[in-house]
Amino acid sequence: MLVRTILGATAALMLTGTAHAADKPTLTVSVFGISQDVYKRDLYTPFEAKCGCTVVIEAGNASERLAKLEANKANPVVDVTAIADFVALDAAKKGLLQPIDTGKLANFGKLYDIAKDPLGDKMAVGYTFYSTSIVYRTDKVKIASWKDLFQPALKGRVALPNIATTQAPILLSMLDKALGGTTPDYGKAIDAIAANKGDIVTFYARGAQVPQLMEQEEIFAAVVGRFDWPSIRKVQMPIAWATPTEGMGGGMNVLAIVKGSKQVDLAHQFIDYWLSEEVQTKISNALVDSPANKDVKLADDKAQALTYGADTVASLKLIKPADLLDNREKWLAGWNGKVAR
Repeated sequence: MLVRTILGATAALMLTGTAHAADKPTLTVSVFGISQDVYKRDLYTPFEAKCGCTVVIEAGNASERLAKLEANKANPVVDVTAIADFVALDAAKKGLLQPIDTGKLANFGKLYDIAKDPLGDKMAVGYTFYSTSIVYRTDKVKIASWKDLFQPALKGRVALPNIATTQAPILLSMLDKALGGTTPDYGKAIDAIAANKGDIVTFYARGAQVPQLMEQEEIFAAVVGRFDWPSIRKVQMPIAWATPTEGMGGGMNVLAIVKGSKQVDLAHQFIDYWLSEEVQTKISNALVDSPANKDVKLADDKAQALTYGADTVASLKLIKPADLLDNREKWLAGWNGKVAR
């Protein structure tokens, strides 16, 4: 009788434990694959402890993750996505996202204005942005304008981003502006790159290539995103970040809730936590993301490596996501017809 009682009690405990495990909510988050060790330490694990939930991460590049959202539209497997603003707008137009209730975000008012509603209709909030400019050897050349990429001293000594990278449309936008372009096909920029393509060392696919090219003195200048600046600064050469007269380009990554998510409340909690001063400070100090929360305070050495501060944020020349989506086929056709051939 005693044995049966003990066995019965044990079984009941096992069933109770199983029930508790089953009741534990799961939030699935789609993210870029970079710096996941930092995100796990400073965001995912602390949030799990805070919410009593499990965070499941699906990492990959933007196009792959958008395709997965489309494939699972009828039965979503992702709750929150962290993605480039123009890709998020594409997803929203395809009915894959739902509006964010910003009233549930305690940290919403702490965001820079450009991050509060970057897509319109409250479909996303920005969690980080970055500047794009020209890094260059100060002992070899001077850079005052985007047009200076094609100065004689840089013939055979410059690297530009490949058309498939997120930096390419920003380069085209800023160079076209410098050359007096007014059309959305970035025609003047593409013509200039085509005319000088024989003098371009490489159209790089990964920003990690740039420090090596600098170190080997194969290049004296390159167009890069600010997130690549920390590694470039480590090269033992006189290298500077240019502030061209036309300004710096830039991009933004956003957080959005997938339409049909079964964890909408938890999704709001997660987004709010990501936007908090605590989390944004940690991730900024790890030099992973520039903070969208304007209350974040960074030491000078960290600030110099990021797109940080009200003045810097105000100076960014962001391409409107709608403009990029509406016109990218035009400049892709121009690039493929003149530069890539």
